[in-house]
Amino acid sequence: MNARSIAVALLMGVALCAPPPAAAHKASDSYLTIEFADGALAGRWDIAIRDADLALDLDADADGAVTWGELRARERDLASWALARLTVRSGGEVCELSAPSLAVDRHSDGAYAVLALAGACPAGSPTVGIDYRLLFDLDPQHRGLVRVGGTAGRTNAALSAAAPTVTVSAGGGMSAQALAWLREGVVHIGTGYDHVLFLLSLLLPAVLIRRRVDGRGAWAPADGFMPAFIDVAKIVTAFTLAHSITLTLAALEIVALPARWVESAIALSVVLAALNNLFPVVRHGRWIAAFGFGLIHGFGFAGVLAELGLPRDALALSLAAFNAGVELGQLAIVLAFLPLAYTARATPAYRRYALGAGSVLIAVLAAVWFVERAFDVAVV
Repeated sequence: MNARSIAVALLMGVALCAPPPAAAHKASDSYLTIEFADGALAGRWDIAIRDADLALDLDADADGAVTWGELRARERDLASWALARLTVRSGGEVCELSAPSLAVDRHSDGAYAVLALAGACPAGSPTVGIDYRLLFDLDPQHRGLVRVGGTAGRTNAALSAAAPTVTVSAGGGMSAQALAWLREGVVHIGTGYDHVLFLLSLLLPAVLIRRRVDGRGAWAPADGFMPAFIDVAKIVTAFTLAHSITLTLAALEIVALPARWVESAIALSVVLAALNNLFPVVRHGRWIAAFGFGLIHGFGFAGVLAELGLPRDALALSLAAFNAGVELGQLAIVLAFLPLAYTARATPAYRRYALGAGSVLIAVLAAVWFVERAFDVAVV
């Protein structure tokens, strides 16, 4: 098998192995906030009710909705289940935890059960160890988004099945916070399937050019690597600049848009970008489209930051680190995609399957996301 055949096979996998429709919604997260003062622990733990229902079968009458009464009736079971999957240590000793009350709050992706947390820890320790095991047995993609606060400041961490433990300082330094937000940006672009598919939709034709063949337009391989590289550079730069602008405006609370509008518009942008590969309307200025739609995607990134709880005491640093993480994730995608696409660009299979069939599948999937987000229905 020659290099072009290998490249085509890999690109077909990238273009055709899209995420399932369930990925239209925000990934499963819980939000754990812990504050320490003189050995006392207080905080809250927001757990998606749909996740708790998956683990505990809270929907007693099986009508597809968990009511406050059903949740309240299982409060003790919910608290026991959650606390059994969380261990907090201070100075190497285990803190005693309890969940004295239950409430409900809404996040951008639905209703969350809110467990108030209380406990006692050894006083005087500057470090806190957290071992988080919630839902990993049911959903390996689940994450625990943790904020630990003390008298000296706050530290953020994202815990996953691959990395369920962390030791942090209750007043973590600026470099630790920056690293945490940088990592979160990389993770988000890696799991933000709508952003990834939008970027791929723009990149797929970057190694091709439109030419007149038998009196009609057709895709043909680009004449060299540099024109393709320059096209990709324009697209990525425009997208980066645009989403950085709106991400900053939204994070600073200068501009705010309803999450449902933003998420629906992002899905629609993926549809339009994919359809443009099949019925080219924007042929030579796709970087302009990348900039326009990048403004919308920036609000989506800002929604993620809002859910994560961007620290106000280190706003500029955390925002810059998160954005840098997003750019690193995008760069990794480009570096993996472009050499393969350029190698395979002259093959009919690239135009037919990677570009053609891949764009169709992306458009259909994103259309499902749009309907689900815009009309709040489950299509699949």
